[in-house]
Amino acid sequence: MLKKKRSIQNKNSHYSLNNSFVGKNFTTEGSYFMWSKPWIMTQIWQDVLFLHWPISPSEIEPYIPQELQLDLYNNKAWLSVVLFKVKGQRLRFLPPFPGMDSYLQLNVRTYVTYNGMKGIYFFNLDVTNRFIVQIATKGSLSYRHSKISLKQRGNNFSFTSLYHGALDERLQISYQPISSAIISSTLEKWLVERYHSWSTWKNSLLRIDISHTPWQLQRVSINITSNTLAPFVKETIQGIHPIAHYSKNKKARIFSPILEMKNQLR
Repeated sequence: MLKKKRSIQNKNSHYSLNNSFVGKNFTTEGSYFMWSKPWIMTQIWQDVLFLHWPISPSEIEPYIPQELQLDLYNNKAWLSVVLFKVKGQRLRFLPPFPGMDSYLQLNVRTYVTYNGMKGIYFFNLDVTNRFIVQIATKGSLSYRHSKISLKQRGNNFSFTSLYHGALDERLQISYQPISSAIISSTLEKWLVERYHSWSTWKNSLLRIDISHTPWQLQRVSINITSNTLAPFVKETIQGIHPIAHYSKNKKARIFSPILEMKNQLR
């Protein structure tokens, strides 16, 4: 259902740190640390592949909560897919739980702002671990169980995901990093350096913050065999070559959810 017209944040060709970070321990390396309470979980993300497609704002705006604003770059919204291995997941002060510390994940997301704070909105987070899905769906994130495989032979990776829903959502892609770490451009920083995410839960808006050092991106050669992700978007991303980047690993810390708005979503 379409929502009433709202303002949209547009970033042209200039990138800057969000003003909301000022005075809140945002380090010179770009790692954002919560100032009010400690982290509750840590994860290591391995063999991370970013895929980014520009898309018309009108195509994606109806599918985000009305309280969020699309964050645009050069008047375009962006749909991103991020796939990776999760390793070493554990709660603070506790060792990893067997069967919960390692799994594969694929995220479909877009870029938003809320009260001047930049971040992302997840349409779905697909994982191979059913127990993670059971726990997460009781909380605030749109986790789904999917069939996902990631194979590596030398420097070549092969990734396949399949989610059975009203419409099957599939991604089959092979990729190979082809460079050492690069100096990220303005757009590349805008696409990957995001430390907040929002989701809806029981008519409320929740925010989750993360902390990690800046991404060290590499160029990557990709070959997409099949892509039926994000079927809700009329402006199809199938057959369109995305901006792609690879990163070997990233250790992240996750903070407890913050309630932005309670029982006020329309």
